[in-house]
Amino acid sequence: MFTDADRVCLDERPHAVVLARPFAKAGVVGALGAALALVGWPASVPGVVVLAVAAAVALRAAWRWERTRVLVTTESLVVVHGTLRRRSAEVRLNRIGPVELEQTVLGRLLGYGTVVAGDLEIPYVPRPHRVAGLVERLARR
Repeated sequence: MFTDADRVCLDERPHAVVLARPFAKAGVVGALGAALALVGWPASVPGVVVLAVAAAVALRAAWRWERTRVLVTTESLVVVHGTLRRRSAEVRLNRIGPVELEQTVLGRLLGYGTVVAGDLEIPYVPRPHRVAGLVERLARR
């Protein structure tokens, strides 16, 4: 993936907004579990199980977010994700055409967007203008 001459210029996680949906789901499921647990026996047993599921959903989302990286090196744009099975997608900067930036209204308000460079589309990039500008500058050299 990296050569000896490669230097990391940017190392970012996806924007934290990616955690909103799974955390909201975990909150709803957790509220249901808490309600069941508060009802008392015998509903408290499934309530505890439902609370555990809610915690697992939130933990999994946070873990995936933590283990995903967007890297811009002097030679390429790379997305790396996974823990046990580490995967990456890479586009060499010397083969990148125009870099596109897509932002919704919410993305503009919260400071994230999708960067499209070659065949690589990276959603939820924080400060996407900075990333796109860096990729374009490095690709021109």
